[in-house]
Amino acid sequence: MKLSTLLVRSGINKQDATGAISTPIYHSATFMHRGLGLSTGFDYSRTQNPTRLQLEKAITQLEGGVDSLAFSSGMAAITAILTLFNPGDHIIISDDVYGGTYRVFDHVFSKYQLAFDCVDISDTENILKALKPNTAAIFIETPTNPMMKIADVKKIVDICKRHNLICIFDNTFLSVYLFRPLEIGVDIVIESATKYLSGHNDVLAGIVSTAREDLAEKLRFIQNTTGAVLSPTDSWLLLRGLKTLGIRLDRQQYNAMKIAQWLAKRPEITRVLYPGLPQHPGHHILKDLARGFGAMISFEVKDKTMVKTVLENLKIISFAESLGGVESLITYPIEQTHKDVPDELRKKIGLNDRLLRLSVGIEDSEDLIMDLQQALQCKPSHTQEV
Repeated sequence: MKLSTLLVRSGINKQDATGAISTPIYHSATFMHRGLGLSTGFDYSRTQNPTRLQLEKAITQLEGGVDSLAFSSGMAAITAILTLFNPGDHIIISDDVYGGTYRVFDHVFSKYQLAFDCVDISDTENILKALKPNTAAIFIETPTNPMMKIADVKKIVDICKRHNLICIFDNTFLSVYLFRPLEIGVDIVIESATKYLSGHNDVLAGIVSTAREDLAEKLRFIQNTTGAVLSPTDSWLLLRGLKTLGIRLDRQQYNAMKIAQWLAKRPEITRVLYPGLPQHPGHHILKDLARGFGAMISFEVKDKTMVKTVLENLKIISFAESLGGVESLITYPIEQTHKDVPDELRKKIGLNDRLLRLSVGIEDSEDLIMDLQQALQCKPSHTQEV
């Protein structure tokens, strides 16, 4: 069965006695036992809930893994994964990683002696040079957020296998629809399900999938112990979002390519970062890995004064954090998503005060281009603070 069909059928349970096409929402924190030692399989919703279970089964089938867990947010999912490691362990992470991921490494887990190094993962030689005797894992994104760096994930998986490391992949930008990392040997896949999986900017959720039984067992224990589970209502909303993931991303990718090509020709723009453009570094690597290039674009304007002008004059595209929803959103990473990343690291990866990140939605591409055009042509206001 093709992935697009599996998505539409997410949550359909033929064993359900009612025959419900839409998974019921089980608003029950606890469940009755039929007798001593006789459980229905559900005892307490922190451990498992019937609605969440159907979501996790659907994700597991889509990812091709052995188990998936639904968390209360993407950062809760990442936090649970990091608790797999011990004090003194070393993790290599993308130098251009989501700001929240960097923050949890630097401000939280460093206190518990979990060491990490930020590495340009677009060149696997950098990863090999960063390996230490205590290295336990490699944590990567592709494309990275927001500089759209492309990693050769197959080579990184090979490095992990040769050195007995856990390979962790944040697949938020592509989603399971465009890339299934477990198929090529990645051990753990994360998605901020708030983004493309949900697709409507109305759910906060995180997903972790794994192809390893040992990791699945450990993660189940961690989630049940720490309790960052997804609610029944949000589980249902996420199941509903999954059903349209394919058609949404097909439209979003189509729009993104049109917009990226248009931006590349604009005199106000000095650089366009979109993996779908043939000239983008790593374009051919991602073309080999994935079914598409996603719908995230970063671009630089000529002058910092243009940032405020663009953000304040867009009519259709909303100035807001997050990504992956049906509505187009634009973000200023240096002041928003990556504000907690040190200046030195931002300079190293090329994240400057002229860079904007665009999450392309499903609106008409011509309307989005017209909106960008009129905003770029507006005259700067007197106050240039963003």
